[in-house]
Amino acid sequence: MNLDDLPLAEFAFPGPLRDKLVAAILSGAKSSTSSLVLGYECANEPLPQVGQRSAVVDSEGRPVAVIELTEVRVVRLADVDLQHALDEGEGDESVAQWRAGHEAFWQSEEVRAELGDPGFTVDDDTLVLAQRFRLVHTV
Repeated sequence: MNLDDLPLAEFAFPGPLRDKLVAAILSGAKSSTSSLVLGYECANEPLPQVGQRSAVVDSEGRPVAVIELTEVRVVRLADVDLQHALDEGEGDESVAQWRAGHEAFWQSEEVRAELGDPGFTVDDDTLVLAQRFRLVHTV
């Protein structure tokens, strides 16, 4: 499997959160993820498709695993379900707990800068890309 031919899967920003998420993927605890649809629109990138494989990179930008998307859904933030939240593998025990952590991240200075909107906030109607994946290969 040639990892150089795969798009990169970058979870969060390099640092402690990415390290935590990558470790959860490698351990099998994390099998879903969420991102803002707006992020894809701002980057003028198409939404990922079921079957797409990506190389997961660590905080140093090194490929550490390959994942394959098994489900891709666009949902309102208010409609994210408990199973998705649990499968993110971040230790959340409720949708409210999951949402609080994701709102803090999505409204962080780093995400606002990436979106080019220093006042960006999320609400119930914010569109979220809910993705489910399987671990295919570890490096």
